[in-house]
Amino acid sequence: MASSGERRMLFDIQGKRKHVVRVVYAILALLMGTSLFLVVGPLNLGELVGGSSSSSASQVLDERAERIERRLAKSPGDEQLLLALTRARISAGNAQIEVTSETEVPTVSASAREDFKTASQSWSRYLKQAGDEPSAAAAQLLAGTFFRLAESGSTGLAEIESNVAEAVAAQRIAAEQQPSLGSLSTLAIYEYFDGNFAAGDAATLRATARAPAKTEAKAIEKQLAEYRKRAKRFKAQTKKLAKAQRAAGKETLQNPFGGLGGAAGGSPGE
Repeated sequence: MASSGERRMLFDIQGKRKHVVRVVYAILALLMGTSLFLVVGPLNLGELVGGSSSSSASQVLDERAERIERRLAKSPGDEQLLLALTRARISAGNAQIEVTSETEVPTVSASAREDFKTASQSWSRYLKQAGDEPSAAAAQLLAGTFFRLAESGSTGLAEIESNVAEAVAAQRIAAEQQPSLGSLSTLAIYEYFDGNFAAGDAATLRATARAPAKTEAKAIEKQLAEYRKRAKRFKAQTKKLAKAQRAAGKETLQNPFGGLGGAAGGSPGE
C-alpha cells in the first residue's frame, strides 16, 4: 500500500490527468464498496476464493499447474485436465496475493494476474469440451476471481470492464447450471455492474422467487436494489473516466493502487 507521501503525490497531479485520477478513485470506491458489501451483507455473503500468500504455497501450486500442463500437452482435449488447470492457476494466483490488513487493499502481482489469465484461457478451452453441462462450482470460482480482479488487479478502465464482463459470463453459467438464491443474486449484481440492467432485474426476480418467505424476499430485493444504484453510479463514473482519458490525450493512466492491487470479493451464500 502506498505511504501517505505517495498518496499525496497521486493527488498533486495537475491538469486533466489529475481529474482522470480522481474519477478512477471514484470507480474503485464503488467496486471495493461492493466487494465489502458482498462479504459482510445480510445475505451471508462470503469469499469465493481464498488462498495463502506465502511464497512456498505459490511455488507448490505453480508446480502442480505445470504438471497438469505437461499432461495436457499429451491430451489437449482432456476435459478434466482443463478444469484442473483452471482451478490450479486460480489457486496459484491467489497464493500470490499480498494481504497486509483487513482494511487495506491486497496487492495482486503481475505474476498472479498472469496465472488468472492462464486460468481464463484453460476455462475457455474447457467449455468447448464440456458441452451443455460445465462445472457450476468452477464457473462461480472463475466469476468471483474476475470480479476481484476488476477492483484490484486491473491496470486501467478497459481491463476493469473486461474483467467484470468475464465475471458475468462465468456467473451466468453457474446460475444456469445450479440456480439458487445465492447464484442468482450474484448474477444480478454482476449484470448490473456490467451495465446489463434488464438482465440484472430478471436475475433479481428469479432470486427473490426462491426466498423462503415474503419478508426475506423483500429484504433481498431491497439489497439488490442498492447494488443496482451503486452499479448505476459505477457506469456513470466509467463514462466520465473514458471522457477524461480522451481529453488527456494518449497519456496512459496506471491504476493508483499499483495495478489496482487486489481485493476480496465474494458471492451471495446458498
